[in-house]
Amino acid sequence: MLKLTDFDYHGKTVLFRADLNSPMENGRITSDARFRAILPTLEYLLEHGAKVVVATHQGRPYSGDFSTTEEHARVLGELIGREVEYVEDIFGKYARERIRAMEPGEVLMLENLRFASEEVKYVPLEKSERSFLVRKLAEVIDLVVNDAFATAHRSAASLVGFARVKPLIPGFLMGREIGALKKAYESTEKPRVYVLGGAKVDDSLRVAENVLKSGRADVILTGGLVGHVFTLAKGYDLGDANIEFLSKRGLIELVDHAEKILDEFYPYVRTPVDFAVELDGERVEVDLLSDEKALFDRYPILDIGSRTVEKYAEILGNASIIVANGPMGVFEREEFALGTIGVFRAIGESRAFSIVGGGHSIAGIYLYGIEGISHISTGGGAMLEFFAGKELPLLRAFEVSAEHFGGKA
Repeated sequence: MLKLTDFDYHGKTVLFRADLNSPMENGRITSDARFRAILPTLEYLLEHGAKVVVATHQGRPYSGDFSTTEEHARVLGELIGREVEYVEDIFGKYARERIRAMEPGEVLMLENLRFASEEVKYVPLEKSERSFLVRKLAEVIDLVVNDAFATAHRSAASLVGFARVKPLIPGFLMGREIGALKKAYESTEKPRVYVLGGAKVDDSLRVAENVLKSGRADVILTGGLVGHVFTLAKGYDLGDANIEFLSKRGLIELVDHAEKILDEFYPYVRTPVDFAVELDGERVEVDLLSDEKALFDRYPILDIGSRTVEKYAEILGNASIIVANGPMGVFEREEFALGTIGVFRAIGESRAFSIVGGGHSIAGIYLYGIEGISHISTGGGAMLEFFAGKELPLLRAFEVSAEHFGGKA
């Protein structure tokens, strides 16, 4: 891959593809975590005299958080202490004119990339580079720097389309992400513990299958809906209320896949021994083998229980490598954050090299002030795809660009 520090940026126009897709409420960004993550790269470019054109997406068409990037320009400007001009255009004549008029040290924010139809569809690099978005912006930029790790598993025009058109360079954040994931994935230190929670059950099953079959994991700890599916696959009854919920989410059909994993790796996949439900406004913990499990017929499971946290914490305390993605329950409600907090604190307190990813996981870490985790990844979906053994299109695009532009820095 090309290196950020190998290029001269003075007077050059850099398209900086970031992932500033952030939670929003009433048109305001409620978390600037992804903005702060890209600051080292942005500040490096500005210090070296670049003209920086920031490109990002926000939400999906017709979703509640689909908006312009005017607010993103405001937030980024406050963080770097200089104006970030919001341009209500992506690659049209107005955007190109504003880019041509830039001076070194200036920052411009393009409109939400997903306002362009080409960006919404995922197509291979060969098609992406022929997109209007790539061809038009290529007229007015010299280099492309990419720190959008959270979208590394997508093959969209702004992500992979410039690979053979302009040098495509990983930013500092991208370098840290790739380095941390490879360190965990390729490590031979044992024990290697994977904690799979949250709602991305299909992706988590593929991760579990890959790391167990390839001998890269020694123990899998499960929680959230991932834990529900594995618990059902082990033959336990989670009650009518929870089975109905999983059915509505289309997750019951994944129990067969979980059973196949257990057939081969049963001792290595741990599931919760107790769960928490809400009864009369209070948190009530129910042992999976007790008669009280009849409560599962009427009340949804909202968290793992205290005994499960204790068992998981003991395993995590002895780990050398920890990879975690997704919360253990509905952590947004304080009374049902016990599982997520307990597990993440155990990760932070362990001696292991640890990676935690996923938007909800990151939110939980910051919300409850959890410290000691080696690397907090900005990309949940990309991280899961990586540990599932899939080639990430953006990482491949970096390699293609290095092959094409190598020695041309």
